[in-house]
Amino acid sequence: MHLKRALWSSRFKENSPEEEESSADPPPQQPSSTAVDELVNSLNKQRLYREVTLALRTGLKDASAEFSFLRLRGLRSLLNFLRSVAQSDSRINLFCQTQSIPELQVVPVLFEHCLKEGEDDRVESLDVIFGVEPLKITSPSTGAEIALALRVLEGCCLLHSESTILAHQHKAIEVLLHILSSRGAAEQGACLDALISIMMDSSSNQMDFEVCNGIEEVAVLIRDKQVDENLRLKCGEFLLLFIGHVNRREGPPLYTIHEDIRRLLGETSASLIWAASQFGSTLDPEQRMTALHIQARRVLESLDLY
Repeated sequence: MHLKRALWSSRFKENSPEEEESSADPPPQQPSSTAVDELVNSLNKQRLYREVTLALRTGLKDASAEFSFLRLRGLRSLLNFLRSVAQSDSRINLFCQTQSIPELQVVPVLFEHCLKEGEDDRVESLDVIFGVEPLKITSPSTGAEIALALRVLEGCCLLHSESTILAHQHKAIEVLLHILSSRGAAEQGACLDALISIMMDSSSNQMDFEVCNGIEEVAVLIRDKQVDENLRLKCGEFLLLFIGHVNRREGPPLYTIHEDIRRLLGETSASLIWAASQFGSTLDPEQRMTALHIQARRVLESLDLY
C-alpha cells in the first residue's frame, strides 16, 4: 500500500480567483490563518496515521497466514509500504512510533511465520482425523517468500534501528546464517544485505555473528568458484562494508575479525579488503556503489590468483 497525499489538503493553501482579486485588500487577521494551518496539519497527521496503521495491519495479517501465497501477498504489500515510508521523514518517524506497539511490529511476524523452519506435519493419531477439531497445516516457506521476507527485514532495520533488537530476540543471526548456507542464490543475496542491516550499530548481533562463525560462512561462498559469480561479488561487497564498519569501531566486539579473514582468504586478499574498505567517505551514493562493485571485483580476482 502506497501512502498518498490528501487531495483536500491543498485547497486551504491554493487561492481561488476571487481571493486573488481581493489580494490587494488588507491581509486577514493572523490568528485565523494560523488556526486553519493547524487544522490542516492535524487532519494530515490523523490521515497519515490511519493509512500507516491500516497498511501495517493488512500486510501483517496476510504475512501471518497459513498459506505461502497469502504470506507472499502480505510481504509484497509491506515492502511497497516501506518504500513509500522511506520517502518522507515524517512517515519514517510515524513508522518508528508504530513499532513500539506489539500488534504492529513487523520483525516478529517475519521470524515467526515467513523465516520459520518447516515443521513435520505428519499425522500421528487417527483422533485428529475423526475428531472435531481440524488439523492445522501450514505450508512451508518458498524461496521467493524467504527472499522477500529478508528484504522487508532489511528495510525495517534501516528505517527503525530498534528493529535490530527485536531481530536479536529472535536469534536473527543464527536464522540468517542457516539460510546463507542452505538456500539458493536469490535468498543468499538478500540474506547478505539483511545481515549488514541487522548488524549495523548492534553490538549484540555482531557478537552473535562472531560466535556463529559468520565470516567463515561468507568465506566458503566467496572461495567457491562453482557459486554464481554475482553471489560471490555480493559476498565481496559484504566483506568490504562489514570491515569498513568494524574499522570505525574502537575495540570489541569482533576484535578477531581481521585475523579470521587473513586465515580464511589469505594475506593478499585480506590486505586488499582492509585497504579497500576505507574508500568512499566523500563520494555520493551512486559513486559509492560503483566503487564498492569495483573493489569487490578486485577481491574476487585476488582470490582466484590465490
